[in-house]
Amino acid sequence: MDIVLETADAFIFDHVYAKLWPVPNAATSVLEATEPLNEVLLSLSKNLSYVPSRPYEATFVSAPTAAYLSTIPRTNIVRQFISLFLINWLFALVFYFLFSGMSYVFVYDKRNLDHPKYLKNQMRMEIKQALSSIPLMALLTVPWFIAEIRGHSFMYWDLNDYGVTYLVLQFPLFILFTDFGIYLIHRGLHHPVLYKRLHKRHHKWIVPTPFASLACHPIDGYMQSLPYHIFPFLFPLHKMSFLVLFANINIWAILIHDGEYLTNSPLVNGAACHTVHHLYFNYNYGQFTTLWDRIGGSYRTPEKSLFDEKMKMSAATWKEQASEMERIVTEVEDEDDRQYLKGDTTESKKEK
Repeated sequence: MDIVLETADAFIFDHVYAKLWPVPNAATSVLEATEPLNEVLLSLSKNLSYVPSRPYEATFVSAPTAAYLSTIPRTNIVRQFISLFLINWLFALVFYFLFSGMSYVFVYDKRNLDHPKYLKNQMRMEIKQALSSIPLMALLTVPWFIAEIRGHSFMYWDLNDYGVTYLVLQFPLFILFTDFGIYLIHRGLHHPVLYKRLHKRHHKWIVPTPFASLACHPIDGYMQSLPYHIFPFLFPLHKMSFLVLFANINIWAILIHDGEYLTNSPLVNGAACHTVHHLYFNYNYGQFTTLWDRIGGSYRTPEKSLFDEKMKMSAATWKEQASEMERIVTEVEDEDDRQYLKGDTTESKKEK
């Protein structure tokens, strides 16, 4: 995240902090300077220090001029905390609406809106829940980013540090580690104590839309993100690899809620497996693969009807799904307090 923060500082935050907390008489000193500008800037910010994350930014002098003109330097931990929180919040919002919206428009089968277990005003409620949760999830994540940019992780930039072989191997290692961590956390969230207090909010959506990806309790969402942040504190991870993985993880969370079953792979825990999880609660806790569910005895093979274009949206399939879901939900939640459309398609047609 230091690369992201440095870029945001150069284009946005340096100017904002220089405006809000300027170095006294900085503008006058720069305009009236008779000595080289770099020397003037350094004299204005004599107590500042800066170590760039990328080797081609060799010194603090190479930073933009505005970086010198605030009394709150880039290295100030409070400034870093605020900046990273705003970046994380904005990043989550943009990804959520951009990719959930694209998935809904181009991928999601709108016939799902007539499913008997689709809720009244569901999409609106999903978005409202996500918007209320994203800020706290972003806030809770910032300490991990602070620790990373201050050099406490095993993230690296120079490819020579670990070689090209490890650069390739870090991707399957990351997937296996995080998939295992999420499996444990997700399964733990189904314990009755945690489920009713935290995870039930995400299981409100029996037939989710792509907007359900972040529609959860903020503590729930944060807990399931922990393996992603823990990994680089245990294993080396290239900084650009982290950014690529972090972006794709957010996209994957949307894809497994889009209801389009592109793969029936026994290894990939895709949308079909996650649909089973939302319908029947106690199966398929994994995020990327079915490995840990198979080992843990919680894997359930998606029904063949989900991959049949005619059968997956048939009244018979929906009736069978609803019947089993109603039996299981009383075991998990005691009672079902959701409000369903129950055959009234007026609202669903509006949302289409």
